[in-house]
Amino acid sequence: MAEKKNFTPVSDLGEFGLIDHLTKDIQPTQKTNIKGVGDDAAVFACVSDRVGLLASDILVEGIHFDLSYSPLKHLGYKSVVVNVSDIYAMNGVPERITVAIAASSRFPVEAFDEIYEGIKLACSQYSVDLVGGDISASHKGLIISIAAYGTAAKDKVVMRSTAKEGDLICLSGDLGAAYLGLQILEREKRIFMENPGVQPDLEKYPYLIERQLKPEARKDIPAFFEKLDFLPTAMIDVSDGLASDLLHICHQSGLGAEIRENDIFIRQEAQMMALEFQLDPVTCALSGGEDYELLFTIDPGDQEKLAYMTDISVIGEMKNKKDGVKLRTMKDNLHDVTAQGWKHY
Repeated sequence: MAEKKNFTPVSDLGEFGLIDHLTKDIQPTQKTNIKGVGDDAAVFACVSDRVGLLASDILVEGIHFDLSYSPLKHLGYKSVVVNVSDIYAMNGVPERITVAIAASSRFPVEAFDEIYEGIKLACSQYSVDLVGGDISASHKGLIISIAAYGTAAKDKVVMRSTAKEGDLICLSGDLGAAYLGLQILEREKRIFMENPGVQPDLEKYPYLIERQLKPEARKDIPAFFEKLDFLPTAMIDVSDGLASDLLHICHQSGLGAEIRENDIFIRQEAQMMALEFQLDPVTCALSGGEDYELLFTIDPGDQEKLAYMTDISVIGEMKNKKDGVKLRTMKDNLHDVTAQGWKHY
C-alpha cells in the first residue's frame, strides 16, 4: 500500500513565507534587470532604441481549465505561454513576467510548487525572468494571472491595424489540434465519471493532448523575420480561433478578407479525430482556438522570402471592406466568416 503523502498547508508558511519559498532559487538573466523579486516593484533599465510591450492574461479554474485533467505543472507552463505569445505577436521579444495567484485553502504548498515548476520551465524555454507578483487567498478555486513585459525595435512593432488591401494572409503551423485535444480530455473525463474503474485512454493522442495542455508559443517566427529582414504588415496570435482572430485584423485595419479552406493546414491526426467526433475539421480550425500559432499579413512583394521559412501557409488575401470576410470552400463557394470561437461571456 502506497504511503500517504503529507501536504503542507499554506497557513504554515503564510503569504510572504510562501513567496520566499517559491522564489528562493530564481536568478535574473536579463542584463537590464536591476531589481527583481523582493521589493514593491521590479526595477529594470530602459533601452532608448526600443519600445516596451506589456500583455496580460488570466486563467480561471472552471472557465479556462479543468483540474481533473490539467496537471498543475502543465498549467503553470501554459499560463506563461499564453502571455509570451502575445509579445511575439507584436514582433517583440518577451523579457520578464509577473505572476499573481489566488487559491483556496484546498491547495497546499506542494500545489504551488508544481505550478511554479511549470512557470520556471517556461521561463527557461522562452528566456524570460520572473520579477515579481502576488499571492492571495481565494474563496473558491484557482486563478493565475500573468503579465508579460517585452521589447521591440521602435520601427519593427507589428500591430493588428496596419494590414493593407492586397496583402497576403499567412499562417504558421497547423490548427484545430488543441480544440480536439480538449474534446478527448472531456470525453475521457465523462467516461471516468460514469465508470471510475476505467482509466483514461490518452496514449494514442500525444500531439493533440499536448497542444491543449502544454502549448508552445512561436518564438521562431519573429526570429525568422529578423533574419530575413522583412516585416509583416499586421499580426495576431491564434488564441480564440482563426475566424475570430482574422476578424480582429480586419476590424482593426478596416478591411475585408478572403481565405481558402484548402490552404488551412490541419494535421492528419486532427482531421481523423474531428471525424471521429463527427465534427468538420475546418470548423475546428476556424473556431477551436488555443493553437497559439501566428496569423500575419505580408506585402505580396515579400512572398518569395517565405520560401526560407518552414510550416508557413499562404491562406488568402486582404480585401476591400465592402467585400466582407469570406471563406472560399473547396467547391469554390463563398461563405461569411463569423466569430464562433472562444467567448468570455
